[in-house]
Amino acid sequence: MVIKMEVLYKSTRNDEKKVLASQAILKGLSEDGGLFVPEHIPALDKPFKEMADMSYQEIAYEVMKLFLTDFTEEELKSCINKAYDSKFDTEEIAPLAEADNAYYLELFHGATIAFKDMALSILPHLMITAAKKNHVKEEIVILTATSGDTGKAALAGFADVEGTKIIVFYPKNGVSPIQEKQMVTQKGNNTFVIGIHGNFDDAQTGVKNIFSDKELEQTMLQKGYRFSSANSINIGRLVPQIVYYVYAYAKLQQNGKIADGEEMNVVVPTGNFGNILAAFYAKNMGVPIAKLICASNENKVLYDFFRTGSYDRNREFMLTSSPSMDILISSNLERLIYRIAGNDAEKNAEFMTALSQTGQYRITKEMSGQLADFYGNYASEQETAARIKELYEKTGYVIDTHTAVASAVCQKYREETGDTRKTVIASTASPFKFTRSVMNAIDSKYDSMTDFELVDELSRLANVKVPNAIEEIRTAPVVHDTVCEKEEMKQTVEKILGVL
Repeated sequence: MVIKMEVLYKSTRNDEKKVLASQAILKGLSEDGGLFVPEHIPALDKPFKEMADMSYQEIAYEVMKLFLTDFTEEELKSCINKAYDSKFDTEEIAPLAEADNAYYLELFHGATIAFKDMALSILPHLMITAAKKNHVKEEIVILTATSGDTGKAALAGFADVEGTKIIVFYPKNGVSPIQEKQMVTQKGNNTFVIGIHGNFDDAQTGVKNIFSDKELEQTMLQKGYRFSSANSINIGRLVPQIVYYVYAYAKLQQNGKIADGEEMNVVVPTGNFGNILAAFYAKNMGVPIAKLICASNENKVLYDFFRTGSYDRNREFMLTSSPSMDILISSNLERLIYRIAGNDAEKNAEFMTALSQTGQYRITKEMSGQLADFYGNYASEQETAARIKELYEKTGYVIDTHTAVASAVCQKYREETGDTRKTVIASTASPFKFTRSVMNAIDSKYDSMTDFELVDELSRLANVKVPNAIEEIRTAPVVHDTVCEKEEMKQTVEKILGVL
């Protein structure tokens, strides 16, 4: 009989108190403002030869059972089967497309055509199961800031889920027209969408401030509500993201593209650092990953960090064609900082205090030495557009702007290092989500077309059917039209919940 090792979770800012996986998922953020991390990263207990023939759902179970140890097999399999079903338009859930000497891991086949679906399809089920396990009586209010994709994916996941409400804040002029349309047309009696006058960092900071407001928390509990988060800071978001890196390696092996034990590189377009952190966790579980290539757009705060050891958000915020990465405070980086600080919560808390007070911190030489697995670079707007055009003209394969950032950085890395390892590029959104930027990159003549004319033209060019997520919003009425100042976020939440 195999003894299951229990994995407990602790805060990156205070590691004395430990909680079960279900409690960490319910809380979202620790009371001290820290993020929950597993006490140890468990090793995969099945060889890749065995996993090569497994379905996505089966691999999801093999990975998640190691992290979510207080969920029973039945509970976990039920959550997985409800999440990864016909909402996805391909049976593989996350197919690999080979183009121009790289493997594009297509993470955009879910309900909202972005990689956030991979985790946000399962999070509501994990959360409701966790609430039952912990005898939670209050209604769960999901509070989320989005730079474009998380919002719609969370709304779709939680819409009309009993015992929940979801409130999403997004930067009013900082998302693509398609992203905005997807959010403001969202149905569901428990869904609320608010545009703010400000950028994503303002929205994220506002949400964090609401979470840490103890007075509001007490008022909420009295009224029968409790907050939780669907942002990538929730460990229930991070764990499902590890799955697709394990799956990618297993499938490359099954298809004879990679030998057992042969290392691959992974390139991830990165904003909030959650997606690449999941790849780092996968590597630590035993997936043969050599380099973790962190690709930034012109908001290159992470590139500068990997180059200099200094994290500095005091800079101009750039609005780019890859808006989901227009971020200067990469929340999930805190989990990596905690780890390279020797799992020292006090040391990590000092860095995070410096970040909130001065907007910057510098890690030590010893800590920098532990970042050898990572490589950071960025792609300018011109390089991003040029890569979309080049890949299309060379192969007929069309990628979105975020994936193009990763693809351009992949080229830079190869030129710089001569590394010829097999490479998986996380393709994080469908090109249909950013049609204008994608079509303009291919040819500026398309700029005179309307958004939906562009959709049809892209479908013809790429020889790909228009996704349901786009068809649905062509004629959908706007349901949410609330806009507020960034300083009014708390009052807006109180008004929605009737706790003023």
